[in-house]
Order: sequence, then C-alpha cells, then structure tokens
Amino acid sequence: MDGSQVLNPYLAGNFGPIHSEDDFELAVVGEIPAALNGVLYRNGPNPQFEPRGEHHWFAGDGMIHAFFVENGKVRYRNRFVRTPKWELEHAAGRAMFGAFGNPMTSDPSAMGKDSGVANTNIVWHAGRLYALEEGHKPFELDPATLAPIGYADQYLNRVTAHPKLDPETGEMVWFGYSIGEMPFTRTLSYGVTDAAGQVVRRDDFEAPFSSMVHDFLVTRRHALFPILPLTGDLQRVMSGGPAYAWEPDKGSHVGVLRRDAPVDQMRWFTTDACYVFHPMNAWEEGDKIFADVMEYPAAPLFPNADGSMGERAAARLVRWTFDLAGDSNTIKRTPIDDLQGEFPRFDERRAGLGYRHGWFAGISRGGLASIRFDTIAHIDLASGHRTDHVFPAGDSPGEPVFVPRAPDADEGDGWLVAVVYRGETDRSDFVVYDAQNVGAGPIGVAKLPRRVPFGFHGNWRGA
Repeated sequence: MDGSQVLNPYLAGNFGPIHSEDDFELAVVGEIPAALNGVLYRNGPNPQFEPRGEHHWFAGDGMIHAFFVENGKVRYRNRFVRTPKWELEHAAGRAMFGAFGNPMTSDPSAMGKDSGVANTNIVWHAGRLYALEEGHKPFELDPATLAPIGYADQYLNRVTAHPKLDPETGEMVWFGYSIGEMPFTRTLSYGVTDAAGQVVRRDDFEAPFSSMVHDFLVTRRHALFPILPLTGDLQRVMSGGPAYAWEPDKGSHVGVLRRDAPVDQMRWFTTDACYVFHPMNAWEEGDKIFADVMEYPAAPLFPNADGSMGERAAARLVRWTFDLAGDSNTIKRTPIDDLQGEFPRFDERRAGLGYRHGWFAGISRGGLASIRFDTIAHIDLASGHRTDHVFPAGDSPGEPVFVPRAPDADEGDGWLVAVVYRGETDRSDFVVYDAQNVGAGPIGVAKLPRRVPFGFHGNWRGA
C-alpha cells in the first residue's frame, strides 16, 4: 500500500455530487410531443459537504431535478431539499452527521438533531408535493419553486419512500419500518392517507426481525410487507459493525394483510433468502395474489454481518404467487425475464390491478462488474416479448417513467420519460420515447449543459 486515500466510488464520476442550483432552458433535438405537458420530478442523493466516516450512496442529501415540459419546450430546475439536517450543516459549513445518522461518526453537537435527507422519491398526492426517504416523515416542497415547506407532521413518524396511489379510491397507502425511539426495531406501521390528504389510519405491528424494508406491495384488497434478510442491528453498530448487513439464514418473510383488516390478522408467507428493492406491480385473481418484483439472490451494495464484502448480485424480474386459500405459506417464485435490471415501472393507472406492460432500466453488457444501466426495456407480460433500447457505451439511463397519452388512453399508450447520462461529454439529457416502441430510441431529447448525478426515483405530475 502506498498510503494514498481510496476514493469512494459513490463520490466519483456521475455518482459524485454537484454543488450548483440552476435554471436552464433546454435545447431540443427531435420532437417533444406537444400533448406532453407537465413536470418530471426526480430525486437523488447529493451530499452538500464531504461526508463524515464511511459514506454510502443512500445517505446523501436530497436534490430534486425538475423538468417542466410545455408545448414542446423543456426547462430545468434543481434544488437541494432543505431539510433541518441540510440547514444545520449549511450553517456550520461542514457535514455534521454520519451515514444514516450513525452516532459513531456524527459530530457530538448533532446528537439528538434531525438527520433526515429526503433523498429517495418524490410524489404528488392531494395537491401536495412530498420528498421522501424511509427514515423520516414526508418533507413537503413547493411544486413550482422546489422551496421547502417542511415535514408533514400529521404522519407522526417515519414513512416509506414508496407509497402506493390507489387509482380507484385516490388513497395513498404506505408503511414505515424500524418504528420507535430506538433504531433498528422490528416494529412496522401500516398507514392510509385518504384522497383529500388526511391520514386516516396508522397501525403498528411486529415483523419477524429488523430489516431494511425499502418497498412493499398493494393490491385492490391487500397490502404485502416483505421482511427480507438485509438486517439492521444496533448492537452490531455499537460494536463497530455495519448498520445493515446480509444475513441469509433468517430467510425471507412476507406479511399479507387485507387492507381493511386489523394488523393482528396478518398472515406470514416464507421463502428462501432473496432481496427486493422494488416491485413492479401486484394484483389478485380470486384467492391468489401475484407480485412481479426485481429479485436479487442476495442484497447488493451491503456487507455481510461480519463486515466482509457482500455478493455482487443482480436483479431479474420474477413473479411471486401467494395462495390465500391453500394450506401452505410458501411463496411460489417464477422467473419472468433474464435481463438484469432495476427501477421497474408500469402504467400507474393499473396500480394494484392486473396489467400487461412494464418498463425498467437494464444492463445488457458488463454483467455484475457493472453498476450502471445501459438499456431501457419494455416487456409485454401477456406475450413475454421484450424490446430494448441499448445506449452507446458510456451512456447510462435512470429510471423510466410512464406518462399516459390521455387520462382515458389504453394501458401503455403514451410516452416514457427518463434522464440519461452521456459519458462522452459528461452531461445529461431528458429523453422521451414512444412507450410502445422503445426499441426505436427517443423521439425527443432535451439537452442539459451539465450532468445530473445518478439518482433514484421520479414521478410525473400532469399539467
């Protein structure tokens, strides 16, 4: 060893943060459809200052990248999510908190202060725009300026970054994990916000063990809570070990609950160890529930419980089946497609219902050695046929988001929008596809003068 510092890969290249907040009118190549009017909001981690201690990609401050689309033109605005943590560190001129608020690497003066980063997702519900991450309450933003409004205190405690919007009732169904005064508990909350934006339910229940529960599944009648063996352990942290680690011996558990039932009626189904960050959709047919998920054989990006490096696993689309009328509590798992991928999306007007079309970011070359996507894929789940658009080497798309052509358009009839990093020029584009013909490539491209760092999730708000 020569004593030189090893650069954290999540602070380098297009994972690295940007420090400017900008407003740009974007040059357009091709055609942005005149009927495509609204805003793509995309969230992602962007550390304000050099992190303290061991940095994880999931721990950076939230930054919103908004693309305002109107009459074939696109303008861009980005802003930090000015959480209490961001404000405290901004005033100090340096980082104050360790990753995930780790007390072992935080400044003593930050102890007991709010460490929320609001960096994972952004949703529009009941006329309000919320930046979300799974350790804190939703953080409201002004939808035009992205200025902070503050935490939505009616939620009382932490809320998932992945609520589900019921297209039939207008409800937002959500959960929270590791609920309580101490970190890494096995307590979860199940909650419902009505179509008017009022929280009408929040009930706590106990999971088999403390787990990072990034996302969950909702059908017309049921909610499903995956407790997978990426575990949290306070004693392990206090001993110098990892906050979250892979423990496959604990197996995989999924709690299934009728949405209108008390939480003590939860039924637990099990299968072998696997991990899922993101499902595509779930629905029910008779006494069976089906869930299409991006399944990993082991949790990526996290170590084993002893601190050793975890497996370089990749996710593929798999269908889980739960037989509510059967005697077995075993989950049936059936592979759907073999392309490695993540960030599965679909026509959200079919959320919780049977559906046909899905899209995701894929990896066509590089295998497990790659941590960057190079493909946008469309899969027709009725025929099993998949169509890909593979980008030139060095280019990398983020999560594709579906926008219907009209409120009453057929399922999958519309556009796909995404943010793409261009490796050769070190900048990014906003791209638009015909959602049913992604193989033809984008029909319109709005070009940014600089890059947008790799991030997580976005959603479209129609005009």
